[in-house]
Amino acid sequence: MTEHRIFSMPFARVYPMYVQKAERKGRTKDEVDQVICWLTGYDKQGLQQQIDHENDFATFFDQAPGLHPNTALIKGVVCGVRVEEVDDPLMQKIRWLDKLIDELAKGKTMEKILRS
Repeated sequence: MTEHRIFSMPFARVYPMYVQKAERKGRTKDEVDQVICWLTGYDKQGLQQQIDHENDFATFFDQAPGLHPNTALIKGVVCGVRVEEVDDPLMQKIRWLDKLIDELAKGKTMEKILRS
């Protein structure tokens, strides 16, 4: 199994990019946080701790309280890759997060993004 560079990248380094991407399209940091918390099970405080500790993506997902049961409903293409076909479990979680942020930036309703 190949070790992807993003696995060891601090989540705190990518997080501001998620926020910027959403804000450029008129969404808010709170909505980004809501999406991340929905996916990972973190509460706002837990998410902030991950950012403060500058944990890498591997640790960020390892320490996540629990992935949302509806993650199987996250489908589509990110960076030319179908998220539902990603073999590596950690890479799939990262792609799910990318997909959710993309949907937020594209103006989808929170109800649709959160697979309600």
